[in-house]
Amino acid sequence: MHLSQLKSGGVICRRGEDSRLVNGAKSVYHLAQAAIASGKTLAGLVDQYGLGDSVDLMQLADQGALDCPVRHPDPAHMFLTGTGLTHTGSASARDAMHADTAGMSDSMKMFRMGIEGGKPKPGEEGVQPEWFYKGTGVNAIGPGEPLVSPSFALDGGEEPEIAGFYVIGEDGTPFRLGFTISNEFSDHVTERINYLFLAHSKLRPASFGPELLVGPLPDDIRGFSRIRRNGEIIWEKPFLSGEANMSHTIANLEHHHFKYGLFRQPGDLHVHMFGTATLSFADGIRTEAGDVFEIGAPDFGLTLKNPLAGSDKLSTAVTAL
Repeated sequence: MHLSQLKSGGVICRRGEDSRLVNGAKSVYHLAQAAIASGKTLAGLVDQYGLGDSVDLMQLADQGALDCPVRHPDPAHMFLTGTGLTHTGSASARDAMHADTAGMSDSMKMFRMGIEGGKPKPGEEGVQPEWFYKGTGVNAIGPGEPLVSPSFALDGGEEPEIAGFYVIGEDGTPFRLGFTISNEFSDHVTERINYLFLAHSKLRPASFGPELLVGPLPDDIRGFSRIRRNGEIIWEKPFLSGEANMSHTIANLEHHHFKYGLFRQPGDLHVHMFGTATLSFADGIRTEAGDVFEIGAPDFGLTLKNPLAGSDKLSTAVTAL
């Protein structure tokens, strides 16, 4: 089952080729809250509400009517975070950016720690991954909307990733709603200067959707990432995800995020991105305003498309009171 969110309000459920409105559901977030309160699964609650009118999901996407699949009504209570160096092919590009004279970069050390301890046995705790913060719901971008690179950015590049969506219950329990395709947009030139600039490089928008996959994450995900310029493909590459292609389990990544009480506040919405091994930047691509990023995988339905845009320079002057 896949769920999509209409910007105008309303939830769409797709099963196979059949896409229909969910009766009485104004948002996926409120649907999730109702499921938690009733002790039902999302799929079970959708069945209880029932499905109404049929819709053309692809047409709605082309019209820009679909939003990020889940939003919190207050953006300050929606947190965008992620983990890096989690995929079996992710170390080479990062190592090239951060290599030092000692022969092994900190990035490679972190990657090897994940290989050796990122998939613990049930009941055991695995090694903690690299972790980063991208911002609040202000930085959550819907399908078709521009990914805006700030005026001070040195680069604006895509990162095709899987993201998990979670709502925190009243007792602090994280409830996983499902997974989407995401573009974890980053500034790789800034990161390359020094790995301690990673935090700066990640404070950028990220896009999600158009569809939320409700249920377990497939073990072997095979997708594509491409960039179009003036309608022509200038770069394209497959990407792999799912635990068969990762050095960490999803459960281990979730554990090390939600072990912090800060991230277990009732009602909050978390979007956690699980990393990638595929970057156009690693192949020497420099993006330009107007380029369109396209990321997709059959398990996640419609392709996520976002144009790249620049922003005007903002004043950073602070006024004393």
